[in-house]
This record gives sequence, structure tokens and C-alpha cells, in this order.
Amino acid sequence: MTEAAALADAGCASGTAVVADEQIAGVGRHGHAWHSEPGTGLYVSIVLRLGLPAATLPCLTLALGLATAEAIARVADLRCDLRWPNDVMAGERKLAGILVQLTGEAAVCGIGVNVNHASFPLEIANVATSLRIETGRTWDIDNLLTCLLDSVDSFANMLVTGGAAAIVRAFSNASSYAAGKRVRVDMGERTIEGVTEGVDAAGFLRVRKADGATELILAGGVRPL
Repeated sequence: MTEAAALADAGCASGTAVVADEQIAGVGRHGHAWHSEPGTGLYVSIVLRLGLPAATLPCLTLALGLATAEAIARVADLRCDLRWPNDVMAGERKLAGILVQLTGEAAVCGIGVNVNHASFPLEIANVATSLRIETGRTWDIDNLLTCLLDSVDSFANMLVTGGAAAIVRAFSNASSYAAGKRVRVDMGERTIEGVTEGVDAAGFLRVRKADGATELILAGGVRPL
């Protein structure tokens, strides 16, 4: 992300990608660490210049989740779930994640996919998985990268041409978390529980609480109850 942001600030072309064999300081949303074992995962940051307002950032995150799930399905024939806003899931365990940051007029889009990991550190072993664990075989990371870049281009074009509504509709169709899911949402200073009631036009999640009130989640960690 740091290298890609520097290239973005220097005026690199949209679609420029920085790929790492390993990360010694990989991060996810809210400063969480991202386990980046050498030679086993796909760790890429893509610079996108879509000419869209900053308000579309939540929908760009959703679009990148869709792109990542599509690439995984194309390469490994594995259907993934999408957990709002940025997690690509295999069952109840995280297979890939997305982090989007703005720098000037560019979006720097970090995508991490657990590909050939045979195991994970104990602290995340029960919540993380990989393509190798899910399928029982290893995969060509470069081939996955090629498919991922193609899918990112496709869903970025969908966002530009179809607007946020097209992405929200596609995400809602692909995600079991979008509606009817009992969840707990950690928002830092407080936590709420309820049932998801869809994604709004801006890409934010609606959760109906036990008292009947609906809360709009702008940011937070969503987990199933």
C-alpha cells in the first residue's frame, strides 16, 4: 500500500499494480495485522483513477470484494461469500480481504488472498483459511493475479457505468450477510446486535436491533451471531 500510494502521488497510470512476495507489516482495516507468509499468498495494491467522488469509496470496496470472489471462482472453482464490507469468506473463515485508501484523486486498493498457506498462527487459525486448505491443492499465484486484475477492471467499469446501484445490487445478490443475517457489529466504542436489513444506496449496512430500531453501519467489524 505504501509503495502504491507513492506511485499514485507521482502520477502513475490507473491500473498500476504493486505485488509483494511477502509483507513484513501487512495491515487490514482498523490497523489489524494481515498475516503475509512469504511465497504463499497474493498481496497486491492497485492504483485506480475512476474520476468518482470520495462518497463512492464504500461501493468501491464492495466492488473489489465482488472482483476477488469472481477471480477465485474462475481459478479454483470455489464459490465465496462476501461479509460486509471487505471480507471474502469460505464458509465461516476469511479467505481474502480488501483495504481501500484515498491519496489525492486516486484510490489505492489493497487486496490480500490466502492462496497456498498450509496453516495459520494460533491466534487466527480458527478464523482464517486458504485456497490450499479449502481445495486440498496448491495454486498458481500469478494466474490468480491475472484473473484478479481482469475482474477488478470489470467491476470498476461496472461502478463507473452503472453507478453505485449496480454494485449494491450485485453485492446484495452475492452476500449472505447483506440481509436476514443475525450479526454482532463492533464499532470500537460500542457493539450492537441485530439482523441485517440490506445495503443502502451508498454502500452502508442497515441493521435492525432488538428494540426494532434500524441503525446504519458506516464502519465496523461484522460477525455472525
